[in-house]
Amino acid sequence: MKSWLRNISNWIIGAPSFVWLVVFYAIPIVLVFLLAFKPVDAYGGLGEGWTLKTILDLRNPSYPAIIWRTFWQGIVSTTVCVAVAIPISYQLARMNSRWKNVILLLIIVPFWTNFLVRIYAWRVFLHADGIFKKLLVAIGLIEDSTTLLYNQWAVLVVMIYTYIPFAILPIYASAEKFDFSLIDAAKDLGASSFYAFRRVFLPVISKGIWTAVMVVLIPAFGAYLIPDLVGGPSSELVGDKIAQRVFIDRNLPHASALSALLMLAVFLPMLLGKWLNHLRRRRQAREGRI
Repeated sequence: MKSWLRNISNWIIGAPSFVWLVVFYAIPIVLVFLLAFKPVDAYGGLGEGWTLKTILDLRNPSYPAIIWRTFWQGIVSTTVCVAVAIPISYQLARMNSRWKNVILLLIIVPFWTNFLVRIYAWRVFLHADGIFKKLLVAIGLIEDSTTLLYNQWAVLVVMIYTYIPFAILPIYASAEKFDFSLIDAAKDLGASSFYAFRRVFLPVISKGIWTAVMVVLIPAFGAYLIPDLVGGPSSELVGDKIAQRVFIDRNLPHASALSALLMLAVFLPMLLGKWLNHLRRRRQAREGRI
């Protein structure tokens, strides 16, 4: 009887989260995939029936370059954000509470400013007549003809700046729970500082690292305001094309097909990683290692 009541109470407690995920996560994803197989009518609405034409239209000759640019910029920005966030989180977790709170406040402060305002601030900072460019020209690092704006490197820099707090916070949340006496014990046993950091600290906070990867990678793949404002036409990403198909062309099926492509690019590696991890754990269990 107690077990039955416990199961009922667990279902009641978990029901709001389950309903939220179904209504605001699962159903929209299904709709996006379904819309990719619908035709578009002459008025920008959805036509009747089903078609593969929208999927075949993804063979547009300009798309491979845009897709490649989206993937490499998303992966590079994610890698840099996580690589910077790990040592920052390590030091934050070891600080005394006074300085820790100050640094955390500085990390969170950008969230108090509108996202669009921050991008425009970077436009001013990287402008041809801005102080930053004049300083670089004065010390001889660049020539006066060099353009800091409207290229893929400007997009990459602003993406890293924008998403790095999203990498720091989940990794810090894991690092804060870490028992740093394990690092000291590893050093007492002869391990170097870097070896202890790599073999003791990183495996324990691996869940925080993977959370940071997902939290940064997903918005990086779908970014469109950043490339639109600081990248220019030569720096278009898939997110720009999705926005163009929705707001200008009024072609929801095409936008859905591009969105489905991005979702598959994120979900399939995640599922593959889960499956490989499951196989690894099963092999270790058979060998009696866990």
